[in-house]
Amino acid sequence: MKLRFLPRLIYSVIFYLFTPVILLRLLYRAVKAPAYAGRWLERFGFFTPSDLCKDIIWLHAVSVGETLAAVPLVKALQAKYPDHRLLITCMTPTGSERITAAFGDSVDHCYAPYDAPDAVARFLKRVQPKMLIIMETELWPNTVAACCKRQIPVILANARLSEKSARGYGRVSGLSSPMFAQLTAVAAQHGDDGVRFTALGLPAENLHISGNIKFDLDLSIQIRQSAAALRQQWSGSSQRPIFLAASTHRGEDEIILQAFSLIKQSVNDALLVLVPRHPERFNQVGDLCLEAGFSLARRSNNDLTDTADILLGDTMGELMTFFGACDIAFVGGSLVANGGHNMIEPAAWGKPTLSGLSVFNFAEVSRLLAEAGGLSLVEDAAALAEAVIALIKNPEQAQQMGRQAQQVAEANRGALDRLLVVIDNSLSGQTALSR
Repeated sequence: MKLRFLPRLIYSVIFYLFTPVILLRLLYRAVKAPAYAGRWLERFGFFTPSDLCKDIIWLHAVSVGETLAAVPLVKALQAKYPDHRLLITCMTPTGSERITAAFGDSVDHCYAPYDAPDAVARFLKRVQPKMLIIMETELWPNTVAACCKRQIPVILANARLSEKSARGYGRVSGLSSPMFAQLTAVAAQHGDDGVRFTALGLPAENLHISGNIKFDLDLSIQIRQSAAALRQQWSGSSQRPIFLAASTHRGEDEIILQAFSLIKQSVNDALLVLVPRHPERFNQVGDLCLEAGFSLARRSNNDLTDTADILLGDTMGELMTFFGACDIAFVGGSLVANGGHNMIEPAAWGKPTLSGLSVFNFAEVSRLLAEAGGLSLVEDAAALAEAVIALIKNPEQAQQMGRQAQQVAEANRGALDRLLVVIDNSLSGQTALSR
């Protein structure tokens, strides 16, 4: 055996040794989210597509954010390749719910196999995909190697790579460099991402700078109408200002509630719509709101918001509509060290957007929005409250900030078309090889 295979062999042995721990973790998570206790066979490669007569394009989206970003891509692929069927994989029950809600029976869906050689081999033998498209960052050495061995093109789409992640890959270069070298194509969001990918072993000819497909949002007439109706319901006859705190994380909700206490001192009728990132935390965050002395309504109960201080957004799949219904949007995962979430969504609606300082997941997007005046970064509860109060009391400033955010969102559209060219070229090459 050649030495270059040794790091992946060691990695595989470690993976097998830790398999019992992985299963115990699934059981532990199932205590709060029972769906984690089901469909374990899929995680070990036991899955059969619904239509064995059609060629499969496999698309992997690890999280809810990647799933939502993939919606326009999936629709475009279905239109462009009607003779193929899409299989979409994810890792979590929440992601699974979003895939089912977004695509129904128009795609196949299962959990992705664990990156153990036998699980990956079993999955590929059963599915026989013509291509693997991975959204953004989710790379697994055995999966990539197994696809390469079978001449299955692997495309990293809408790819991003932070400096922190690049350093992590660099520390295990014996494992990561062969993996990057085996990628058929990387459609990177920005040039800085591309530089980091090539430094880690990606052949320069396999790199394409395509932009961020999250800018290619489709705000349909239906979602616009839903947002308008929701806004009317929330604001009421008194036109209450609506402050949305979206995708918040553990340790961040307390900061939001501190800020909201300060906001209420200046704008007593303000409504906070608080949407935790993870559904297993809905009840916990609701308790935090009550403990802080606020009256609470829950979206899942269709509670009226007339007398409520806070509406808990404890449903799935409505966040885009919430962005359209609010006056001011804060994007979470940023007042704690999680790197932030998708601030393109409120920008596309033309909403003044706020974020904490931890934005490494959206570094370029945050830079573009901040430089244009469509995004303000705040460091703590006091700064967040000050920014929200200023925007509520100066509606012209808020409207201008929203317009500037929307202009950035509009100016950066087109990444989806560029990505489709990369996919088409790779799929055409694979078809030629199979003849």
